[in-house]
Amino acid sequence: MDKKYNHQQHEANIAQLWEKHQVFNPDTEIDVPKTGKTFTIIMPPPNANDPLHIGHAMFISIEDILIRYHRMLGDDTLWLPSTDHAGIETQYVFEKKLKKKGQSRFNFDRDTLYQKIWEYVQENSKVAINQIKKLGASADWSRYKFTLDADIVDSVLTTFEKLAQENLIYRANRLVNYCTKCGTAFSELEINHQEQITPLYYLKYGPLTIATTRPETKFADVALAVHPDDQRYQQYIGQTLEVLGLFKTYHLPVIADEFVDPKFGTGVVKITPYHDHNDFAFWKRRQTKINLVPEKAIDYAGRLTSIAGKYQNLKAHIAREQIVKDLAAKKLLVKTDDKYKNTISTCYRCGRPIEPLPLTQFYIKVKPLVEPVQTALANNEIQVYGAGHDKILKHWLEILQDWNISRQIVWGIRIPVWYDTTTNPNIQLTYINQRGEKLGGELHELLKIDSLINIKTGLQTLSAPIEAKYIISRQDPGSNFIQETDTFDTWFSSSQWPVVTLKNTQPGDFSRFYPTNVMETGYDILMFWVMRMLMMGNFITEQMPFKDIYLHGLIRDNKGQKMSKSKGNVVNPIEITEKYGTDALRMALIIRSVAGLDKSVGDPDFKAARNLTNKMWNATRFILITLDKDGLKNPTKLPLDDQFDRKLAKIIILITGHLNQLRLGLAAETLYSEFWHWFCDECIEQAKNQQLSQQKILTGLSTFLILFHPFMPFITEKLWQILKDEQLVAGELLATQAWPDNS
Repeated sequence: MDKKYNHQQHEANIAQLWEKHQVFNPDTEIDVPKTGKTFTIIMPPPNANDPLHIGHAMFISIEDILIRYHRMLGDDTLWLPSTDHAGIETQYVFEKKLKKKGQSRFNFDRDTLYQKIWEYVQENSKVAINQIKKLGASADWSRYKFTLDADIVDSVLTTFEKLAQENLIYRANRLVNYCTKCGTAFSELEINHQEQITPLYYLKYGPLTIATTRPETKFADVALAVHPDDQRYQQYIGQTLEVLGLFKTYHLPVIADEFVDPKFGTGVVKITPYHDHNDFAFWKRRQTKINLVPEKAIDYAGRLTSIAGKYQNLKAHIAREQIVKDLAAKKLLVKTDDKYKNTISTCYRCGRPIEPLPLTQFYIKVKPLVEPVQTALANNEIQVYGAGHDKILKHWLEILQDWNISRQIVWGIRIPVWYDTTTNPNIQLTYINQRGEKLGGELHELLKIDSLINIKTGLQTLSAPIEAKYIISRQDPGSNFIQETDTFDTWFSSSQWPVVTLKNTQPGDFSRFYPTNVMETGYDILMFWVMRMLMMGNFITEQMPFKDIYLHGLIRDNKGQKMSKSKGNVVNPIEITEKYGTDALRMALIIRSVAGLDKSVGDPDFKAARNLTNKMWNATRFILITLDKDGLKNPTKLPLDDQFDRKLAKIIILITGHLNQLRLGLAAETLYSEFWHWFCDECIEQAKNQQLSQQKILTGLSTFLILFHPFMPFITEKLWQILKDEQLVAGELLATQAWPDNS
């Protein structure tokens, strides 16, 4: 043996050895007694074309520990690997690349843009896969799936059709959370909320004064509202006030409603239905008392519309500054509170403030999907590992609103909905004509200057009125039909992941491996993904898609700070593997980790874990140097042998129990301590003094290699191969050894 363990010299060779024997494929026969049980994990699909971050390394480490453990137990074990097309995230990155070339998504028709993104993803699709393999993931790559594989798309469309058949799909024109930079709507779960200091403007509205942070939306006001018990404004309730604007006079009714907070501002609020969720709800309740039809003051590009007069086409934040100056000049600005603290909604992707805007979208009725999940949780059919997150899941299931599954992006699965152009002539759309010009307007007007086939070829976006009739079809129903341009929310396809993957791998996989056992992921996507998988998995199969939910926490730096590029404290897992070794990275992440809690890591942790690999190497080397092979053939029982057997049996029972209960951090810590302090510090010394037989030391070493293998697969496999070459252990690979009997 070399004097030192060199991870860079051995890891690639060990990975090739595993691949050669195909030991991660459950169809490969391995010499481990079968339990008759299955154990399945579906890998959370990382972005196919992005490098892995430290959170990915955490989930790979956790899941690989469980998979290797259950494979060694003799379970029929499958870890199905996958990658994600990552919808808006991928398109956002691609659009930044276009911007560097002086282009944007609006330079291309829908199909051309999709193909360009597809080619970009294919060029980089091996990034995540190669890094997952480098981290030692014992996944079955023969069953690998991508979220835009043709068979996956087909299954997702089948689910949409099933939802529609059961009347769980509908279109509605509602206020949505719209990002004017990303160009799409988001669900309530996908936006961030942050506190900030925002000027609060007090404006004259006839005889009343209102307070608002958004004077630029005043052109779309339809009413004023006060609390019914507010004595200051009783005389105005039911009246219609004449309100002087910047370029015209408005007539706004004053309506009493309990949603108004009399302590906010002056206790009078303006109602702008298409730019505030509370105002939209108010308008829906009270529209019989309001004569004005709601209009947008801000469009989907974030610019003011024609109703704003001279401010039209100005970006909202720029228009705000000019409007405030003009209001002051007309003595309509009473005062400004520059220290007002409020909460704004921002896009989770780009950080831009979210603009509430009206949009006709496809929705899923969630109540029938939620109820079976609530029942399963109440009956303890689902176990959540992660302190308090079961309560969070239950809370979201109680308050969950219908799910908006429409996204105004190209990169994704296109919604299979078609509109008859002869009965829907007022469809709004944009397209690129044959001369490369972008045109837009109502369909019946565009058909005066171009053919429908040219419009469909160059189609970019489409918006059908709420009353439009549509059909669901995977194929073009006829020459007079045009397809919806929205794609499904990425979470809609990934919510079906355990089902659609196993239905589209090897024949018989679904009945063999579904439902799966553990869904392991970060607690930050419990609502986005895990909750929706429970809903959709049960809807499709009438079975919950998994039994146990293991939620790992965020990985923070060694000071406990959240990692971010701006702080310069981001840990690159691949760089750590190159410097300290993959085993050191994995052990540092897992040891003392607890489900649902954040964990801090840094160089000291990686060095400590690397020291453990060195300890294992040196212990093995010392044992081999001092081993008397002739003595092994004629073993003599020594005084501490029985004590050693009892202690080792207890360790096996302890580690097995921790793993069965998903206490991975405690299992790793116990292994570390028992190997270093008991086996190395005590037992090896006892063997030196001939109190403990060499046979027991060899048994202890091989047993610890098996116990450590799920956590540190490379160093343990390499040491096993060395022992095998010395004919000291039986079995071709450590990865296919049986777990020690703890009976």
